[in-house]
Amino acid sequence: MKRIMFVCKKNSARSQMAEGFARTLGAGRISVTSSGLEASQVRPEAVAAMREVGIDITDQTSKPLSDFNPEDFDVVISLCGCGVNLPPDWVLRDIFEDWQLDDPAEQPEIFPRVRDEIKVRVEALLAQIAPA
Repeated sequence: MKRIMFVCKKNSARSQMAEGFARTLGAGRISVTSSGLEASQVRPEAVAAMREVGIDITDQTSKPLSDFNPEDFDVVISLCGCGVNLPPDWVLRDIFEDWQLDDPAEQPEIFPRVRDEIKVRVEALLAQIAPA
């Protein structure tokens, strides 16, 4: 079972939505968590955007990347272009991608668009690493 880490700056929106999609769409096929270069709070807009597509992320919490060990993950996905700021061990996992998605925290009206972009990318990732 592949183990995925989604990482972002604050683990408040993009990485949380990615975790929610991966947990739901890859249930039983993958293990997934998310974290941030620093921890904060899950944004209510992210919770609302995911609720609109039938996924509940209210139980997810923001966690610092420093709480985890890179060797515990096969796949590391950066969602904010922060890959350059990750310690080298994180970038050297079996699969590392830097998706560089717009930050909806800066413009809350784009939450639905960013959510939908994340879903497409998570579906493609799951098809690659854990086909149904």
